[in-house]
Amino acid sequence: MSLIQKHGQNMDGRDFIVGDIHGQYDLLLEAMARVDFDKAKDRLFCVGDLIDRGADSFKCLSLAFEPWFFGVRGNHEMLAIDALERGGSAEDLWMINGGTWAITENMIEVRQILREALKYLPYARQVEVSGQQVGIVHAEPPADWSQVEMADDVGKEEMVWGRTRIKTRDTTPVSGIDAVVVGHTILEQPTWLGNVFYIDTGAFQTGRLTLINAREVLA
Repeated sequence: MSLIQKHGQNMDGRDFIVGDIHGQYDLLLEAMARVDFDKAKDRLFCVGDLIDRGADSFKCLSLAFEPWFFGVRGNHEMLAIDALERGGSAEDLWMINGGTWAITENMIEVRQILREALKYLPYARQVEVSGQQVGIVHAEPPADWSQVEMADDVGKEEMVWGRTRIKTRDTTPVSGIDAVVVGHTILEQPTWLGNVFYIDTGAFQTGRLTLINAREVLA
């Protein structure tokens, strides 16, 4: 599977980007209703972490198969697959970090669905919006966007887990892309650092799920 999936401009409808969903299925439906999301024409891109910490994580994981939904993998998807494949301490780590929703599900089914869902959740996406290019990763983009396609294990881990930029408040623009949208780090409000836009507003804690029109990213 390619590390990145690229999307041409949506000629029929609109494109939206949503922050970390974390099992908050009803919040997502409310956010989509507010913008009159049209599943036949519009596309919804997600910065990852569909699952964990929320009771509807199984429903949210299934979003990966919807023809209008385009997510990337987050650290919680990776925690989960690690736990379900290896068990032991990996499972303990997942449970501590919000995986307890799976206890009430059929674990074999959860593993099968997650394995399949990951085929639809690359490490990165790139979307043409109004003639410009918007990148999406879960946590931390590389300094040069072209590095996404050739990322090694360290590069992949950064895209899923990294927080160097947000911790150091680094405003150096990512080269080779007009803007990048990420989640992973909960902030009071969506925040720009250079050309990187952080949109995780902690839906599972705050009840605020950020969903924005992709054109706003380039405004």
